[in-house]
Amino acid sequence: MVVGLQIVGLFLGVVSWCLQSSCTSNQVWKMRSQSESVTTSQWQFEGLWMSCAATSMGSIQCSKFKTVLGLSAHLQTCRALMILSLLFGLTSIIVSVLGLKCTKLGRTPEQVKAKIILSGGILFILSGLFTLVAVSWYAARVINDFYDPLYGGVRFELGTGLYLGWAAAGLAILGGSMLCCSSKTTPSTPPARQFSYYSTTGQGQSIYRAAPASDASGSKAYV
Repeated sequence: MVVGLQIVGLFLGVVSWCLQSSCTSNQVWKMRSQSESVTTSQWQFEGLWMSCAATSMGSIQCSKFKTVLGLSAHLQTCRALMILSLLFGLTSIIVSVLGLKCTKLGRTPEQVKAKIILSGGILFILSGLFTLVAVSWYAARVINDFYDPLYGGVRFELGTGLYLGWAAAGLAILGGSMLCCSSKTTPSTPPARQFSYYSTTGQGQSIYRAAPASDASGSKAYV
């Protein structure tokens, strides 16, 4: 049961990392609203790294953002959060593989492997939270600009890259939670205590030992 939970959690984490990679490189985080376009044969969309324009003839022209300091603060922050989520996700995959119960690492005790798998789960959750904050903040700015009557720029709508990010964040948090739950191991039952009592009398030495817990409570051994 625990091994299956760990494998499923790791699988969800790997899928989430793949979606995070696709989300980061996706160029359709927002696309120009059709209500703003003069003709429906042209589309304009933007991502974290470049802005693109496409026509109905199939031609696509993209231009990278030439400056970093000239970008808006929320775009730079979203870039940093997505890069952090990828780094945390990759690290969590490696750590989680090492902490699986079916993975043999010499004579590593189960308590240590439980801590390793717990660390991997926490890293997965942090990776998902970074992605969730990035795509949600970006989406909030797009929606705010779209409904702002004083906004004089081009109005955009939500793109497919944001939905990829939300899906990746959900899978990462779910997989990390499963790994954290699987790290709880049942403590081993401590051995039964035995008590000895030594006394010296005129008839010789007497030793009284308490019987183990499995025996009857009233049984005693006299020597």
